[in-house]
Amino acid sequence: MNGLLIDDDELYARTLQRSLARRGIDTRIALNASQALELARQQPPDFALVDLKLGESSGLQLIEPLRALREDMRILLVTGYASVATAVESIKRGADDYLPKPASLTSILRALGVEKSEAPEPEDTMTPLHRLEWEHIQQALAETDGNISAAARLLGMHRRSLQRKLLKRPGPERRNID
Repeated sequence: MNGLLIDDDELYARTLQRSLARRGIDTRIALNASQALELARQQPPDFALVDLKLGESSGLQLIEPLRALREDMRILLVTGYASVATAVESIKRGADDYLPKPASLTSILRALGVEKSEAPEPEDTMTPLHRLEWEHIQQALAETDGNISAAARLLGMHRRSLQRKLLKRPGPERRNID
């Protein structure tokens, strides 16, 4: 199985690529829409994992051209900005599935049909709130080039509150073992 990861966040794409490689799935990475279409034309993949926001463009615009290249390609739209409206729009345009970021490897493999769709464990269905908050803060910091005061304004909180939250970096997730 080979795939195409289309995401402007190179770190996320490389991390996901390594995780998929450990499962025997080869992938190529495209950081923008034009690069994605060029790679897909060279070798149409079995699946495409498409980020909704690709810099200034939208991953929604890639669904139809990718589908035209290969009718049976699995197209998964992933986004950190999940909403019912974009989910409906992506499915209307021909996407096979829609996953909110950060999507676990298990949920991606299930959407690709690689893993059995047995009852998911709680860890696979929800990302802990503190992890989501941390990632939201990191996104605000990235958008403000690391400026804590500007990030705090963007998040609607006091600068000192943001600094305290940054000191509480989340650790590894704990699993309930019964």
